[in-house]
Amino acid sequence: MIGNFPFALHGLMFFLILPLIVWTLYWKYRALWLAAKKDSRGWFLAMLILNTVGILEILYIYVFSKEETKSGK
Repeated sequence: MIGNFPFALHGLMFFLILPLIVWTLYWKYRALWLAAKKDSRGWFLAMLILNTVGILEILYIYVFSKEETKSGK
């Protein structure tokens, strides 16, 4: 149970989870903004609903959004 953890372990968990939350929010914001700008509704909804700790968002930014740009030229 959480109540049995020593205080130091709670602090350690906080410092491990906080950077992960910041990392996820940064990539999610960046990818959602790009998907909205490119009118990619499917990608936007997938990234909004699924929580992949930034992996799906990074793939969209660096792989899939570039494919759309190349095919559009």
